[in-house]
Amino acid sequence: MNNLSERGIKILASLGLILTTMIWGFAFVVMKNSVDIIPPAYLLAVRFSMSALLLAVLFHKNLLRADHRTIICGVILGVFLCLSYQFQTYGLKYTTASKNAFITTLYVIIVPFLYWIISKKRPGGRNIAAAFLAVIGLALLSLQGDLSINYGDLLTLVCGLMFAVHMVFIDKFTETQDPIALTVIQILAAAIFNWGCAPFLDGTFDFAVLLDKSLLSGLLYLSVFSTTVAYLLQNSGQKYLSASTSAILLSMESVFGTLFSVIFLKDVLTGKMIAGCALMFAAVLLSELPQKKQ
Repeated sequence: MNNLSERGIKILASLGLILTTMIWGFAFVVMKNSVDIIPPAYLLAVRFSMSALLLAVLFHKNLLRADHRTIICGVILGVFLCLSYQFQTYGLKYTTASKNAFITTLYVIIVPFLYWIISKKRPGGRNIAAAFLAVIGLALLSLQGDLSINYGDLLTLVCGLMFAVHMVFIDKFTETQDPIALTVIQILAAAIFNWGCAPFLDGTFDFAVLLDKSLLSGLLYLSVFSTTVAYLLQNSGQKYLSASTSAILLSMESVFGTLFSVIFLKDVLTGKMIAGCALMFAAVLLSELPQKKQ
């Protein structure tokens, strides 16, 4: 009965991470419209601030119960979350969107080995095989003709590494800390760090643009769903899944980003992209198959 219960919890956690990737996939559509109105660093600062306020109202009891260690862990997560988005955003200025999406999600390969270094727990062969399968799928899904490496690609690679570190730390911290409190603190920390970076990266900002109705609806989606709901699901889900499995599930963001772009932005779905989606789904299924106990 306990095994059945544990399996059920893992299935729910996996479904939660897949829902997260669907939310983030649609965020590509929303971000495309929002960054034309508000500079990237300020967009991130406003997005995380709105989410932090909502989380603090909803989960103030968890926040008040947080001890010194939980606060430190949450701030560490916030730092890496801020760095991930900053490197991704500014990497996008110097490279193509397709390469940016592909290189970012290379965390699917980095996470198992990074987790091995930190925890001394070797990832299973099935997880490693699924990770490589996912990378091939991501390449088919994201990459166009230009495979040269430029400055933006290097910035995006750092972004992927930051996301990998963030993911591994979530896995470690949620073993002993309340995932809800960690979420509130990390989002608040990310908001503070982004406000600190914004004047240096994007100069001054006219806050009157926040009253733009078309921008406001996008900000609400990014703060409520793409940040508040998504990171609650990620932090809670990773408590019950391995870092390697979580990375593969979260890489499905590229699949949903592609599908929503086809539906809402009228992008063309090619045979290569369909093959990439199929390989991504195969990687997820491979990672989710029960491992045989030795």
